[in-house]
Amino acid sequence: MSKRKAETVEIPVDPSDVLEFTNLGAGNEVGRSCHIIQFKDKTVMLDAGVHPAYTGLAALPFYDEFDLSTVDVLLISHFHLDHAASLPYVMQKTNFRGRVFMTHPTKAIYKWLLSDFVRVSNVGPDDQLYEEKDLLASYEKIETIDYHSTVIVDGIKITPYHAGHVLGAAMFFIEIAGVKILFTGDYSREEDRHLNVAEVPPEKPDIMITESTYGTAAHQPREEKENRLTHLIHSTLRRGGRALLPVFALGRAQELLLILEEYWTNHPELHSVPIYYASSLARKCMAVYQTYINMMNDNIRRKFREGQEKGEGRNPFIFKHIQSLRSLERFEDVGPCVMLASPGMLQNGVSRELLERWCPDPRNSLLVTGYSVEGTMAKHILNEPPEIQSLSGQALPRRMQVEELSFAAHVDGRQNQEFIHAIGARHIILVHGEQNNMGRLKSNLMSHYKGNDQVKIYNPRNCEPLQLPFRSDKIAKTIGSLATKPPANGVILSGVLVQKDFGMSVMAAEDLREFSGLVTSIVVEKQRVRFGAGVSLLVFHLEQMFGAVRKELDEEKRPMFKVMDTVTIRCVEEYELEIEWVGNVMNDSIADAVLAILLGVESSPASVKLTNQSCSHSHSPSHAHVTPALRLERILMFLEAQFGGGLTSTDAGCDIMVDDHKASVDLETLEVECGFEPLRSRVRAVLERAVGTVAPFARFAEESDGDEEEVKQEEEEVKEEEGDTG
Repeated sequence: MSKRKAETVEIPVDPSDVLEFTNLGAGNEVGRSCHIIQFKDKTVMLDAGVHPAYTGLAALPFYDEFDLSTVDVLLISHFHLDHAASLPYVMQKTNFRGRVFMTHPTKAIYKWLLSDFVRVSNVGPDDQLYEEKDLLASYEKIETIDYHSTVIVDGIKITPYHAGHVLGAAMFFIEIAGVKILFTGDYSREEDRHLNVAEVPPEKPDIMITESTYGTAAHQPREEKENRLTHLIHSTLRRGGRALLPVFALGRAQELLLILEEYWTNHPELHSVPIYYASSLARKCMAVYQTYINMMNDNIRRKFREGQEKGEGRNPFIFKHIQSLRSLERFEDVGPCVMLASPGMLQNGVSRELLERWCPDPRNSLLVTGYSVEGTMAKHILNEPPEIQSLSGQALPRRMQVEELSFAAHVDGRQNQEFIHAIGARHIILVHGEQNNMGRLKSNLMSHYKGNDQVKIYNPRNCEPLQLPFRSDKIAKTIGSLATKPPANGVILSGVLVQKDFGMSVMAAEDLREFSGLVTSIVVEKQRVRFGAGVSLLVFHLEQMFGAVRKELDEEKRPMFKVMDTVTIRCVEEYELEIEWVGNVMNDSIADAVLAILLGVESSPASVKLTNQSCSHSHSPSHAHVTPALRLERILMFLEAQFGGGLTSTDAGCDIMVDDHKASVDLETLEVECGFEPLRSRVRAVLERAVGTVAPFARFAEESDGDEEEVKQEEEEVKEEEGDTG
């Protein structure tokens, strides 16, 4: 028997190419839904629920295992407690600082639903997750989003689609740096009386995060379920019993009310039997259902439109045969009736109180219409135990009839698999399902995709990160004037690369304001340096490095030099030069080279050799000029001041005696010969300092007249050459 290969995910070298998914809740369980997506330094959090089987802090997702301050966006799929009830805790009791989005109906119901949750929570003050004031403070910070509209938050694109399930439920299509993710939340693909079915997004995602609540189980067809429901209720009433339907205050309860309203309308013999809806929360939120008819399916909108046309003006959610029960104190428990009461899991509240009151009577019926989580009374009583335990600890006999009808607006195994195949994602992550149900669904999917190495299925546990590699090519779009001509092979495209969030574009600098919102500026940089050498030395060294140096005159008729048409050098004061250039990468490099040359001119041996040659143009008697003989005399004076009487002149230069060691200096080549290295090094250092001191940049401004004549002379020579060429 061959061993099954362990699932491995190849991790690329660059960690930024790894998408990490972590369940803080609903990993191999149903309840406390909360999922984290991290990619390219962006973090998205999906849902923030509580576990219906636990209370207090134990009901929370594992928030301590993650730094919530890094979350950029939190998306709430719908208003059910297992998906939204810990949101006020996250927003008010943790370091979370991100933005929160949900649809309009979800926000409209959110405040009332969680206010009721705070009120009925059977915990002490120490275990209370949050107070009413925390709920109201969080409510003000929540942002709403419309179906099919796209919101971009720090480069994260978010688009909600209809999910069915309950009013306002949304699937979120998320895109981060080109990686597309579909989070289904709880969803339904079955047509009912008022909700739209879950939509298939127009784009194909790379990752699909989907519920697996019912695993591979199959639901009854809707019409069969409705017929069975009404038959069980009618049978219970005929034998004088009471029918208890534990429901969530909002969601499937409204669908059941529509079914019962229609059945009672078609059966006049039942008009004397009351239908109660025992939920103050539902009474408050019914106005939301009456308001958001436009977000429901064609069936309910058609009924509403037909009622308006007939002048009846009746909203489908204004019922004729169903009455709201404010409290059990006002309930006259006499004779047959139908009671829809919350909560759906029978953990506490009105539904639990009526269960304990009615369970000993065999004429009564309990019809469980929703999904039951492990550890709840609803799950326990489905096993039909002979007795149950009351909230006070008393053992009560269970004689009432117990039936399960799945009206939960979740996909069954077949619907879920068909939807997964229609989406076509390469990575499928299963969440929100008990371990056995999820395992069976995963096995079915793996069998379906057997031989297809492109599709991977995962079911990570809580707090076990799943890493998925996504290597993507970086593509920059050409826009603006650069996009007027199609690119050609071998032609270099020059422009400014602009990156906004995860999109890149190339455009001309002059298009930045229009297409990127950026404003361009020109930075002119100036630098002043002390300079004591002559003009000829300056030009000589610049030409050695840069070739031709253009000589010009500034507005004040002072000579200036242009290096490579980018860097301008001018004398601003005696022994002081100013370098000016327009700042950019290329010009900065040229300016750095010019500065290095200027700072090294005075100490360069070539400077002394150059100054021993006569210049090519005549000088007026007023020129401040140091003759070569005077320059050598000053150098000798400098050396004599350093070495005293040990200096004697020679034909080539001079000899210096220190103790028994002699150093010979050649003033033509500026070479020092000495067998004793310490003396040679000292003489060499003093000689270089002497050369720099006695070769001044002698009153650069006074030479401007002569330089102006030289510029004119060069211009005339150029004109003569052009004339000869013509």
